Amino acid sequence: MRITVADHPLVTDRLTRMRARETDRAGFRRCLTELSGFLIYEATRGHAVTPIEIDTPMGPSVGARIADVPILVPVMRAGLGMLSAALDVLPDARTGFAGMKRDEETLLPHAYVNTVPDQLNGRDVFVLDPMLATGGSAIQTCAELRRSRAGRITLVCVLAAPEGVEALREAGVADVLVTGAIDERLNDMGFIVPGLGDAGDRQFGLN
Repeated sequence: MRITVADHPLVTDRLTRMRARETDRAGFRRCLTELSGFLIYEATRGHAVTPIEIDTPMGPSVGARIADVPILVPVMRAGLGMLSAALDVLPDARTGFAGMKRDEETLLPHAYVNTVPDQLNGRDVFVLDPMLATGGSAIQTCAELRRSRAGRITLVCVLAAPEGVEALREAGVADVLVTGAIDERLNDMGFIVPGLGDAGDRQFGLN
């Protein structure tokens, strides 16, 4: 699994704002949207393009368009905050949804919705999930995509814990991880430290 940590001043700035306890829901959502755009930019680096002939106001030219636009799969509910930025960058992308809820006692994920087609026929997929903590939700989502014959699976997240990165690597269900930062560790409750709290609660205000 290839790991990319988006080392950029703008990524650090937005992530710092999201971490701050005093950042309200509106500010958190705004920073998440902006940061998600930066991360999708990194995730598409090196993606295949198709040459295309165009006419500019000054004459003919040859450019390129993204080939085989990846399918977007936000992991609900927290991943919904990343979707609008991803669609801004990849407006032609199709979208499926994976609903996961973590049991706070066992820390295991439970799926409650899946709208991804059964047969992806080798199409690349970007999984959008702000937090890679224990890795349970991401692994289960990526495993379902693998069973649906996805092509290259890229997990795009804002923050990751070393434990989650290692679990994802050992599971062998994702090809690429793009993240804004890898933090210190998980605490006993399965939250990333220093982290930013619960990304879903901080976006939507309700548990």
